[in-house]
Amino acid sequence: MQMPPDKPQWWHGILSKSLLLKIALPIIIIISWEVLSILIDNPFILPSIESVLLVLSKPFADILGSGSLIGNAMISLGRVLIGFFVAAVLAIPLGIGMARNEKLHDFFDSTVQVFRPIPPLAWVPLALAWFRIGLVSMVFIIAIGAFFPILLNTLDGMKSIKKTWIEAAHTLGAKERQILANVVLPGAAPTIWTGLRVGFGIAWMCVVAAEMMPGTNSGIGYLIITSYNWGQVQVIIAGIIVIGVIGLGIDYLFKVVEKKKFMWRELDR
Repeated sequence: MQMPPDKPQWWHGILSKSLLLKIALPIIIIISWEVLSILIDNPFILPSIESVLLVLSKPFADILGSGSLIGNAMISLGRVLIGFFVAAVLAIPLGIGMARNEKLHDFFDSTVQVFRPIPPLAWVPLALAWFRIGLVSMVFIIAIGAFFPILLNTLDGMKSIKKTWIEAAHTLGAKERQILANVVLPGAAPTIWTGLRVGFGIAWMCVVAAEMMPGTNSGIGYLIITSYNWGQVQVIIAGIIVIGVIGLGIDYLFKVVEKKKFMWRELDR
């Protein structure tokens, strides 16, 4: 009599090769961090994991009179959302227009190619000169950072539409406006969404740097630079971890929407 196959143990799924690979590097970093902090024995160079965890365990506690980790992070997130929205509102219509109109493309393309490689932080002195210290200057830096990834991905998405789709729509009697709304834009949407995802990541990086400008009094970047001035390196690292976790969470949301709304792109490949 043939014996039934053994049931897989519950821990087989937990300790899968894929999971082990994902957690291997974080474990190595944590162990190395702890060992180095003991060897260096200088909290101003590398604080212990325990001191950083102590800061993270009190996310709503006031730090150095500069507000809490969560409070400053939410202020930063609000600024990013404003700058990101401004960038998207400008970049997506411009990308669509440039893709659909050759003259418009020729008019903007050379200027876009000149400004695209300029790091967003290079605009900080001009932002301070034009808008002074405050929300507008930070939104300007954030919007500059997010603008070009969104614009270029919109262009790529519009240009990647299969000609057979457009020809089929023409054959069925669709007008140009109908083709744009029902064929071109839906077909370009996955690439535009990728541009939004990349643009948001860059915007999130820009806000931290923008908040380190002189005169800023809130935000996670402000908290980090204030902690540096006070020699509180454990707060700096805690702030960096918060930045990474929030960025990871938002990127995950972008991926979830992409999988749910644009699954057809994978099937079409």
